[in-house]
Amino acid sequence: MTELETTLGDAQSRLEAIYDDLDADEDVRQRLAQPRLSIRVSVPVRMDDGSLRVFQGWRVQYDDTRGPAKGGIRFHPDVDEDEVTALGFWMAIKCSVLGLPFGGAKGGVCVDPKKLSRLELERLSRGYIRAIHDIIGPDRDIPAPDVNTNPTVMGWMTDEYDQIARRQVPAVITGKPLGLGGSEGRVAATGRGALQVLNLWVQRQGKTPQDMTVAVQGFGNAAYHFARLARQGGYRIVALSDSKGAILSRDGLDPDPIHEHKHATRELKGMLYCESSLCEESGVEHMSNEDLLALDVDVLVLAAMENQIDENNVDRVRADSILEIANGPVTSGADARLEERGVTVLPDVLANAGGVVVSYYEWVQNRTGDYWSADEIEARLAERIDREATRCFDLAEEKRFSLRTAAYRQGLGRIADAMTQRGTRRFFNGDAG
Repeated sequence: MTELETTLGDAQSRLEAIYDDLDADEDVRQRLAQPRLSIRVSVPVRMDDGSLRVFQGWRVQYDDTRGPAKGGIRFHPDVDEDEVTALGFWMAIKCSVLGLPFGGAKGGVCVDPKKLSRLELERLSRGYIRAIHDIIGPDRDIPAPDVNTNPTVMGWMTDEYDQIARRQVPAVITGKPLGLGGSEGRVAATGRGALQVLNLWVQRQGKTPQDMTVAVQGFGNAAYHFARLARQGGYRIVALSDSKGAILSRDGLDPDPIHEHKHATRELKGMLYCESSLCEESGVEHMSNEDLLALDVDVLVLAAMENQIDENNVDRVRADSILEIANGPVTSGADARLEERGVTVLPDVLANAGGVVVSYYEWVQNRTGDYWSADEIEARLAERIDREATRCFDLAEEKRFSLRTAAYRQGLGRIADAMTQRGTRRFFNGDAG
């Protein structure tokens, strides 16, 4: 596999022109070409039948130039080191785009958590923290939820860290349950932030939500809250999907009863994960996920996994705009084709940053002991996204950049400034001017 065939290589292939525009020192390019720290761990778990299974996991701290590393932990059967490293890189950019005092990190365990019992999942969660506890902490690396992890899992992990540290350290992990120091507004933050970015863009184009049809690929936490809030705001949600398929109604879908129906079995049986599918809905048209990507809609929302639109299917995309709630859902090659066709892509490092913004607020609250209301959290989130998204949009217009290039330029510029202020080759050679 060549460097550009890796997820990280594809992500970094977008950067060279941005470095040139920044006139970034070679030091910056070298330091951001690889992670600062990457570890692989083995997590032994005693299963309910008495057998022992060993799961492979990773934690990558990509960059901590602007502050302690920050990034989620995902449990997924396709997790590997390349994916976790790329996600850590994107987190570093994202935190900088939003002006947060964090670097970027990511963690993951190669596992299908839906095949584990609750007790097995708890043992895995606690075992993973035991394996990485000496490299995380409120001033070093702060994990959070990601794919297939949630407040319950974060609560177990926080408790395990506290037991190892022999003290209460709520700021070590964000996305916790409220009773364990979590923040109001955290669960819906990613979807809420994505909707605000879309609203700002729609308003900038002189349109209104009532003008827009939306298809959403994915129906996890972020996608559900986005769809719920978007419908309340006037958008017409015509399609939704999960891993098993998609549903379509040109008259519009209401995400709330669909979400309740999908999760009814989980609530009844006390499961942590949902096993039902949107495809069980009646009175709607059923289609594949690939067909959803090809719908003629105003906005296609990508809220599933990485690399959903690539060179093989990009020409089927008919949406006018794409909103990236997932990390890296469009490959660099497909991104270039979309730009040539005039399709606007609202990039992940801006559009899905609501979660890490409220995670930052949770971290601040944990450290100060002063907890804020949901209204205050939402107001703070709205103010920050409005400010930073507007800067990205203005930069894109001024420089005639794509929105992705503008967002990367904003994030990389701040990281490069912080690195330069520590001293680079130009400074030590007397070329600083």
